[in-house]
Amino acid sequence: MLRIENLCTYFHAKGQTIKAVDGVSLEVSRGEILGLVGESGCGKSTLSRTVMQLIPPTSGKIFLEDRDLSGLTPKEVRDERLNFQMVFQDPYASLNPRMTVFSTLAEALKRRHPNFAGDELSIKVGELMEKVGLAPRFMKKYPHEFSGGQRQRIAIARALAPEPKLIIADEPVSALDVSIQSQILNLLTNLVKDLNLTMIFISHDLSVVHYIADKIAVMQRGKIVEKGTADEVMEQAQHDYTKTLLSAIPHVTR
Repeated sequence: MLRIENLCTYFHAKGQTIKAVDGVSLEVSRGEILGLVGESGCGKSTLSRTVMQLIPPTSGKIFLEDRDLSGLTPKEVRDERLNFQMVFQDPYASLNPRMTVFSTLAEALKRRHPNFAGDELSIKVGELMEKVGLAPRFMKKYPHEFSGGQRQRIAIARALAPEPKLIIADEPVSALDVSIQSQILNLLTNLVKDLNLTMIFISHDLSVVHYIADKIAVMQRGKIVEKGTADEVMEQAQHDYTKTLLSAIPHVTR
């Protein structure tokens, strides 16, 4: 579904070159969840935004179903972006406070189906809300009337609305209470299975990534230093940095 080849994203500031993403190559198969893990500042979010074409790559290739995203015009990127959507970290900042849930989801639905209107549009919005565990009767409410977990469900519904093939979830549970995190993780897992989605799940927490991901890629200083199945990385870590992340996972002792 997604193939990244020797991707580099560099920034230049005050005479210095910052190699935020430095020669990353990854493959994600259809229906798979790839967990991308690393500490803050390692380049995870820059990689996700480069894949989304929000930041232009310095070099390298990004293929979605064999179509080279990095070679598209801005209009072609906007059209192709229906096929790959993003869930951002902060559900408080990622939703427009002046738009109701209905307006937010209707706008996203009409990107794929511009002829949706009236009752048909309301029904589709309601179905989308139910898909993420929200009651359709709340569609006329504004973001500030929801809890953090509910807002993230709205953000997930917005990402699903254009019927994408790939979802990039950038730290989608880190801003939520621990009690809500598992609900969102289970929701994402079920959506991937039910809708045959492909997902890149980004987190600094290796235990969270292990819970949801089929495969794990470990990122350090802009590079992928280790990758494998979730169990292989957790049980047979080879790189010292991965071992450091594993040692940081808290264990309860009695």
